[in-house]
Amino acid sequence: MDVNQSYLEAVKNIKAAILRSQYRAAASVNKEQLSLYYGIGRYVSENSRKGFWGKGAIEQISFLLQKELPGLRGFSATSIKNMRTFYEEWAPVLNRQPMADDLVLNEKLLLTTIHQPTAGDFDWTDFLSIGFSHHTEIIAKAKTLEARMFYIHECAVRYWNKYTLRDYLKADLYHHRGTLPNNFAKTLPDAKHAFKAICAFKDDYLLDFINIEELDEQEDDLDERVVEKAIVANVKKFIMTFGQDFSFIGNQYRIEVAGEELFIDLLFFNRELNSLVAVELKSGKFRTSYLGQLSAYLSALDSYVRKPHENPSIGIILCREMNQTFVEFAVRDYSKPLGVATYRVAEDMPERLRKSLPDIEDLKKLL
Repeated sequence: MDVNQSYLEAVKNIKAAILRSQYRAAASVNKEQLSLYYGIGRYVSENSRKGFWGKGAIEQISFLLQKELPGLRGFSATSIKNMRTFYEEWAPVLNRQPMADDLVLNEKLLLTTIHQPTAGDFDWTDFLSIGFSHHTEIIAKAKTLEARMFYIHECAVRYWNKYTLRDYLKADLYHHRGTLPNNFAKTLPDAKHAFKAICAFKDDYLLDFINIEELDEQEDDLDERVVEKAIVANVKKFIMTFGQDFSFIGNQYRIEVAGEELFIDLLFFNRELNSLVAVELKSGKFRTSYLGQLSAYLSALDSYVRKPHENPSIGIILCREMNQTFVEFAVRDYSKPLGVATYRVAEDMPERLRKSLPDIEDLKKLL
């Protein structure tokens, strides 16, 4: 068969599949579109990769499609190549089965129904709920299945548009998101700001300047006021531990709301985030009631303390122990930006690490 004739045959077949797809129910538009593009991607892959069509085939097929269907959008040469990539990248993961006999083209399937994937932890609902442009961005920038499923899930549940997704992909959120349980992506103004907030906090802090012998243990809980006192007395060390760009504003910071007094354990300002940061110290294990308390403090800060040019205030609960999976569940539906981290004192470190630390008195003598 003449190569040019094969192009015309390809145009005819793709055109028929497009027209059939356009007539299907609007309720399954996204799934239908992904199925169409996946099928076209397979068809193009099987013909172009084997050299049957020859060089420049996709460009010519795209041009002829535009002539056959004036006003057709989404079928530039670049778009068709993206469909091919979409198929080739997901084919090893997805099961493929015929949809209908009348869609078989040259004894090859063109329009393919995407069926349940083989991977057990693959979230099928997420995959079908985001558009093809999102998939294209993710395939181009995320190279592992785990990273791709992370971004697909975030797009699905956070309703990221294409530009927000690009910001997170550029920032490599998957590898830099850390393990701090938080809801920053949902509650902060934009993707870049949320990413900065995620990077600004650790999930665990070593407060080795706290003397465990000075702590008053009550029912296995450490006295929060003693911890706070130690932090205030060593605020420079705490800021060095907490991270750069933090400025200390005060402890037991008082705000009055409708005649009621609120006292924030520690209040900071972060220059990079341009946000007030409220830190609540908790002596024992994380409790869900802490989130409501801190959320109220953030509302008060935003209403009575925050400057007009500043970003929303951020809250961090600093506790001795937490179940991270449970905290991630508990924090997700709050409307204020909240995160939860743990802290350790020197005595919490393994014996061999504590012995490797220099003695404080010896250091004083050297200094």
